[in-house]
Amino acid sequence: MAVSAVGSTSTSSLSGTRATIAQNFDTFLQLLTTQLRNQNPLDPLDTNQFTQQLVQFSGVEQQLKTNDFLEAMMLSTQNANNSQAVSYIGKMVTASGVRTELADGAATWHFAVDKDASITATVKDADGNTVFTKAGTVKKGESVFNWDGIGTDGKQKPDGTYSVQIEARDSEGNLVSVATEMTGEVTGIDFSGSEPVLIVGGARVNLSSVLSVRSKTATDATSEEGTL
Repeated sequence: MAVSAVGSTSTSSLSGTRATIAQNFDTFLQLLTTQLRNQNPLDPLDTNQFTQQLVQFSGVEQQLKTNDFLEAMMLSTQNANNSQAVSYIGKMVTASGVRTELADGAATWHFAVDKDASITATVKDADGNTVFTKAGTVKKGESVFNWDGIGTDGKQKPDGTYSVQIEARDSEGNLVSVATEMTGEVTGIDFSGSEPVLIVGGARVNLSSVLSVRSKTATDATSEEGTL
């Protein structure tokens, strides 16, 4: 008798697979019992065949137990991830990415360069329009770019999602690699996908991309970070 194997790692798929195996398991027992009850006394069931069926019986039972264990383990992991994500609400997170939220006239990006560099930071709105540009110099390592929401035109920009493009060049004018991170307050969680997604204003951040979490009152920059 063919036995369905575990074909997916999702909890719902495991549940469906377990149900299929359980049905096959019950059918197997019924067939084996009927075969034993109705065997010909003059031509009894072959011993080798009977042994093979018992081995298959044990294999199906073991597969059911394995699926139960996998489902319980996945459910436990999912619950742990969800609980961890919920604890981020109201906290300030830093994650990989160039988008962040301008809220109450403040937006913050963290970035890092592997050598001293001249920096040009260009802020763009959700439509890709350039609203602010700033130039400066930073030392090797991590730095913070704070924007007060005042555009190049001198007007206060509305709260919302903004992105930053940072170009760095060394003293010889060569481009320097820049790693950019966004910072913002978590206002909600989306559990609809395979991984919890943090809602940071209007931006969406996968839980796995979060690099640091701190209270809202904590100082964003440390003494080792420069400011652009």
